[in-house]
Amino acid sequence: MTIVRIALANITYPASPDDAVARVRRAIDDAATQRATIVCFPECYVPGYRAPNKIVPPPDEKFLERAWSDIAAAAGAARVAVVLGTERLVEGEPRITALVVNSDGTRAGFQDKTQLDPSEGDFYSPGCERHIFEVGALKFGIVICHEGWRYPETVRWAARRGAHIVFHPHFGDAEPGAFRPTTFADPRNTFHEASMLCRAAENSIYFASVNCASVGSPTTSAVVNPDGVVLAWQPYGVDGLLMADIDTVAATGLLAARFRTVDAGGDQLSAHHP
Repeated sequence: MTIVRIALANITYPASPDDAVARVRRAIDDAATQRATIVCFPECYVPGYRAPNKIVPPPDEKFLERAWSDIAAAAGAARVAVVLGTERLVEGEPRITALVVNSDGTRAGFQDKTQLDPSEGDFYSPGCERHIFEVGALKFGIVICHEGWRYPETVRWAARRGAHIVFHPHFGDAEPGAFRPTTFADPRNTFHEASMLCRAAENSIYFASVNCASVGSPTTSAVVNPDGVVLAWQPYGVDGLLMADIDTVAATGLLAARFRTVDAGGDQLSAHHP
């Protein structure tokens, strides 16, 4: 048995890019106080997700570099690894991404969002590669918002390569007239939280999804066990860290490893690696 404590930063949407950095640094310190190995933040938390109803300054490469350096320094001082929802410029085009910072403050790399929601096309361009990361005994992948909800193969890709958990930074705000849940995966709600259960169970790994805290949010942060049973979830709209202890031995990846494709005639083909 190898227990790893993770933290999901279910924190309020930032008032500004500088506020985002300050909130991230505080959350890192809080995660360290609660003995977390790693803390994950919502989608594009720094500088803020570019939704139509949000005011975020134009992409600023110099600001991002300073922000990443400040956050990496905080991670190194706290000895906590970080999965930071952020954005970056690649050949002048902004991408939704997650920066992974090791617990010594060094950068492990980026995981860009490869499948954009149609509404994001005016703001961002898609990435094209997937990566696996390791922090101590924990091996993990990252899928970002839309690609985790609607593209199961993104999670399976990580599970088939030994990931114990897939982190899922996302962003979801209340919409006028929409159902406002008070319990996780309420059948009256949209499919999104139920899909978290599926992503874990269909791959036999942990799935950890993190959203911002906001009144009436349609989804909240949660950690799901490899059997598809919820391990922990954050009360809706409550700002704070969701903590969970996961056992890497329980994340066998069994069902992901057994996945096979079937052709149109029903014949089984070789193992499929998305």
